[in-house]
Amino acid sequence: MNFYDDIDVFGDATAVITENAEYCTYSELLTAAERVREQIKTRCLVFCLCENNLESIVGYVGFLRGRIVPVLLNARINKDFLEKLLHHYRPAYVWLPSEKAKGANWGTQVYSHGRFSILKTAYVTDYALHDDLALLLTTSGSTGSSKMVRQSYRNIDSNAAAIAQYLEIDPTDRPITTLPMSYTYGLSIINSHFLKGCPVIMTGKTLMEKGFWQLLKSEAATTFGGVPYVYEMLKKLRFARMALPSLRVLTQAGGKLGYELAKEFAAVCVEKGIRFFVMYGQTEATARMSYLPSEYAIAKAGSMGIPIPGGEFWLETENGEVITAADAVGELVYKGDNVAMGYAEGWADLGKGRENGDVLKTGDYAKRDADGFYYIVGRKKRFLKLFGNRVNLDEVEQLVRDMGYNCACTGEDDRLRIFATDREGLATIKNFAAHAMDIPPSGLEVVHIERLPRSDAGKILYSELK
Repeated sequence: MNFYDDIDVFGDATAVITENAEYCTYSELLTAAERVREQIKTRCLVFCLCENNLESIVGYVGFLRGRIVPVLLNARINKDFLEKLLHHYRPAYVWLPSEKAKGANWGTQVYSHGRFSILKTAYVTDYALHDDLALLLTTSGSTGSSKMVRQSYRNIDSNAAAIAQYLEIDPTDRPITTLPMSYTYGLSIINSHFLKGCPVIMTGKTLMEKGFWQLLKSEAATTFGGVPYVYEMLKKLRFARMALPSLRVLTQAGGKLGYELAKEFAAVCVEKGIRFFVMYGQTEATARMSYLPSEYAIAKAGSMGIPIPGGEFWLETENGEVITAADAVGELVYKGDNVAMGYAEGWADLGKGRENGDVLKTGDYAKRDADGFYYIVGRKKRFLKLFGNRVNLDEVEQLVRDMGYNCACTGEDDRLRIFATDREGLATIKNFAAHAMDIPPSGLEVVHIERLPRSDAGKILYSELK
């Protein structure tokens, strides 16, 4: 059972609004979802090549209600990568845009709905699916890896309920989302609002398109969420000067928002009467682990906040000892019903149960202040040694960005690389960074790049920076 089994109660309330002015009630959504589900009948694995449209939602809802396990992927996925995943996971079916189905040589069309089709594959699917397995999502920032996160029905239910509780979601909320539904943050917006019977406004338009703002205004959107990159764009677009009377909630997740930007948006939101929530999470925790209550957005700017309802945090040393002192840095550990079942790298892993109980070692370094609010310091994998000194790459990035330069940092011990989009600023960046970190310039390389590679969710793809 999952909460999608019970959304029938919302009946004729609007469930989905698309950028093409398509309105779909919960009853209509469930009718279409049942028709899709009927084509498959048995519990099996289905690849879903998602767009921010009604058909993607129809498939997702139908599969969850039918205990069919969807693997959510962006419809723009690289063809070679898709074929790699098909080989590794051997899905019985694929739900995808009909235009893409035409050129597929790995399946036969058995059904179509709107602009999407179901293809039946020829893969042998004699592997087991664990009874609790509900969904597979790619890990955050994955680029070419077959690793997926295995989420259970309990994971989805508990996280949706926690988000709905701390955001105080009710049926009058009308979220607009540009985030891909194949991305855990984007999916959490859908789950938490469907739980409460809200209409979700789906669009593939970006903030840089006039059509997005027209849609937000015409449909009286109340809620909008974005990753740090989106907030950088909002600042450039002079969000502070915009008249958006329907908007009453802004959320931010998908990476740490810089202190100055967090404080700036917190202040702007106070002026506009908007509640601003900074949040923290991972796909491995079904989206959310913490939130910063909006009333603390200014006073605790830069904080990831407190655990979500039902969750628990603590900090550990490298030896696994619990840290109790305020402002001491350690690895952030989380416990809650939303901790995912574990990873999969192919079909053989789909029969596995929970591997880590309800505990997740996040891989993030954090500290906790005297009031119990947590602050992310950086990723364990985002630290390196420079001439004997431990350097936080995230902090270096923020220092350079505070100078007004768009950048990303990578490197290895004794070699730091800063990729910057401003060719004329390279020398300035190098001198500043060397001085700030007190290291010889020889240990620092500043490289010009036309644009920083980003995922569909706006995250920097560090693996593509060479």
